[in-house]
Amino acid sequence: MIPPLAEIQAEIRRRARRKIDRYYPDEGEFRRELYAKHLEFFAAGLDYRERLFIAANRVGKTEGVGAYETTLHLTGRYPDWWRGRRFDYPIDAWAAGDTGDTVRDIIQLKLLGPSHEYGTGMIPGDLIRHIAAKRGNAKKPEEQKAEMVETIYVRHISGGTSKLGLKSYDQGRRTFQGTEKDLIWLDEECPLDVYTECLIRTMTTEGLILLTFTPLKGLTELVQQFLPNGLAA
Repeated sequence: MIPPLAEIQAEIRRRARRKIDRYYPDEGEFRRELYAKHLEFFAAGLDYRERLFIAANRVGKTEGVGAYETTLHLTGRYPDWWRGRRFDYPIDAWAAGDTGDTVRDIIQLKLLGPSHEYGTGMIPGDLIRHIAAKRGNAKKPEEQKAEMVETIYVRHISGGTSKLGLKSYDQGRRTFQGTEKDLIWLDEECPLDVYTECLIRTMTTEGLILLTFTPLKGLTELVQQFLPNGLAA
């Protein structure tokens, strides 16, 4: 028996708001055994606070690694196969990128979906409790860009609420000072002084730092901290 159209439409909407469920399945064309490096990176979080996932452009490191793991920690809803670090309490986290525009167009989009369809990104729509937007500086409507989000509040499986602030490196080192964090995801290579501040922010919490980027600047001081023998390591 074919289900009514309303039921089909409701199921389509539900799946659109549960994008994370389509990642790393047991079987099929995108079965997780094909992503050995991704699984190794996730598992390493159990033993290492700092991890860098280096990969070429356009291979899914932002969405399939950074946004995916960040979402698991925000929600506390881990798949059965997960071997990495787990948080059994709501976390306080940051996600950061190069500029406000790139954070909006990449990190924010991957986590939330487009502004007219929040909840269709990696964070399940039914787990988003509140989205706090940044106030734009444009004075004329035609100058307004897509909404920039400042903080995302996510329902954790414990019943509490995780908090994710979105930041950018061009805000400067000082904006990364002051508060303790359980998790910081840095998408694209950051200045070394920003990274140092992030280390301090996660020191007392034994928090995690995830980095996802292509080393376009070569063997920088930050890259050398993870690859002391060079890019061929």
